[in-house]
Amino acid sequence: MALGMTGCATRSPAPALPTAPAPTDRDGPLPNPPADLARVPDAVPRLEPIRPGGPNKPYEVLGERYEPLVTDAPYAERGLASWYGRKFHGRPTASGEVYNMYAMTAAHATLPIPSYARVRNPANGREVIVRINDRGPFHKGRIIDLSYTAALKLDLLRGVAPVEVQRITYAEIRAGLATPAPTEPAPVYLPAAPPGGPERETTAGGAATVWLQFGAFARLDGAEALRQRVAQADLTLLPLLTVVREAGLHRLRAGPFPSADEARATAARLRDAGGPEATVIERR
Repeated sequence: MALGMTGCATRSPAPALPTAPAPTDRDGPLPNPPADLARVPDAVPRLEPIRPGGPNKPYEVLGERYEPLVTDAPYAERGLASWYGRKFHGRPTASGEVYNMYAMTAAHATLPIPSYARVRNPANGREVIVRINDRGPFHKGRIIDLSYTAALKLDLLRGVAPVEVQRITYAEIRAGLATPAPTEPAPVYLPAAPPGGPERETTAGGAATVWLQFGAFARLDGAEALRQRVAQADLTLLPLLTVVREAGLHRLRAGPFPSADEARATAARLRDAGGPEATVIERR
């Protein structure tokens, strides 16, 4: 799990997004995060079963033993929050889901997986709801590792800072006390193609970048469902797996690949592993 970042309900305008990548040996944002991440909706709490074992079984990290909660017990804590980004983007979380730094998720050492929590920044009063789907952080004093977007909405991208974390219980969910206000999701991180233009993306050197596209959906939940299916086949075969909102559709893509031949070979290996068909897309 990530060790946290040092670079970077009342709501106020979101801070400016950092655009420069972190050093290659550290975590950080991707070079071109979308401009409208402040509009990404909070996680919507649902009644999901808590299964003993798997990501909820006791474990040990750095000589310390952790025992995750497996009951619907209230939980509240104050401590430091960190965030994690591109180093883990597209990789499996402790839950088996793919980590999406632009979704509203978080890692916690002992809260059940899955579960939901309110995170509040007492310095500015901002509050978000996140879905717990990963384990960490494992630095003393840090109690939660936020996704990039969750940290952005709380104005915590500049570094580790104090937060208040409160678990959302089943009783609150049943009573409808934990439903965030609906907003327009913004899962994009790739630049959109010009209207009517070709599906091509230009790199700094002018060379084409190559992607595999698994499908395009009018609704985000369709793309997310396919993302989970692809990840279950064999995520180790793929580089970054993400949903791109482009031309009014949510497109599930993996990449970039160094060449079209390598992309086609990866698509063949994924198909042999039981995954879905994919189309090679070159963008200039």
